[in-house]
This record gives sequence, C-alpha cells and structure tokens, in this order.
Amino acid sequence: MIRRSFLTLACGALMLSACGFQLRGQQNYAFKRLAIVGAPAPVAARLTRMVEGGSDTVVVNSPANADAVLRVSEARGMSTLTLSTLGVVEEYQLNYSLNYTLVGADGTMLINPSVIALNRAMTYSTQYSLAKGQEADILYADMQNDAVDQLTRRLGVVHTLHPAPGQEVPSVAPRAPLPPPPL
Repeated sequence: MIRRSFLTLACGALMLSACGFQLRGQQNYAFKRLAIVGAPAPVAARLTRMVEGGSDTVVVNSPANADAVLRVSEARGMSTLTLSTLGVVEEYQLNYSLNYTLVGADGTMLINPSVIALNRAMTYSTQYSLAKGQEADILYADMQNDAVDQLTRRLGVVHTLHPAPGQEVPSVAPRAPLPPPPL
C-alpha cells in the first residue's frame, strides 16, 4: 500500500515537472519600496499582499518614501453578447481593464502606460436577475484577482531603476497588433 502511494506521488511529481509547472517562488524586484497610487481598495490590498509576500519589497503609503510609484486605475463595463429571436438579452460580456504605469522616484518611466484587459461571458435571465447581479460581482472580483496576478508578473520584468535608452519596458495594450509569425 505504501509502495503504491509512493509510486503515485512520484508519477504525479514527474508529470507536473514535465509540463513546466513551477511554484511562483521569490520575486526579485528592482525597487525595494513601492507606493501604490489610485488603486481601488481590493486591488491595492491584493497587490500589497502579493508584492510583500513574494519578495523583500515593502509597500509604503507615501510616494516621497518610495523607490518606484505604481499608478493604477480600473474600468468596468458590460455589453450585450447575444440576443434571442425576440430581442431579449441572453448573454452579457463583462469587461474589466486595469490601467497602470510604473515611475521611478526620479521620474524615470519604468513601465510605460499599459492595460490589462479581461472579459467574461455571462448568461442572463430576467427570472434570476438578483442572482445574475451577484454572479457578475463574483466574475468582476475574479477578473480583478487575475489582473493583479498579471500585474505582479509584469512588475518582475523591471530589472533596473535607471534603464539605458532603448532598454525601457515596452507598454502592453490589449488590442495591439501581433508581430508577424516567423516563416
């Protein structure tokens, strides 16, 4: 019995390592003190937890005490995705975008203005309008968490507080054209 469970555990570990799975581990940010400006409370709280929990960087309240300042804003929207033959909404598309920029203490642009844009589809029925409102809140919270996770990975791309010309981190736009595929 013990041998079988050990064999199962070993096979599981082998499969996870084969697919490229890796724990997040410790981040090594170029800045040691970060100020977060303009973020809504849930975004700021999760971002603070992610940055302080995964690195030796501390989130400070005042931009004057920071090595880098992260300016964050969010936008939410809802659009009709599908209609029935009678013209009644059957699905909505929930849109969420997190706009951010990272500036050094000396005013150096470390990450140009960028956007993380996410969307989710949600079925709708007037019969369950209260439940669907709560479902939309849950989906927005999920998109917020996903956006903060992406933002913390994006902050790890900054390697220096004084990038040389041409070595700045490029901005990211959600609908930017993709580069042509290699031939």
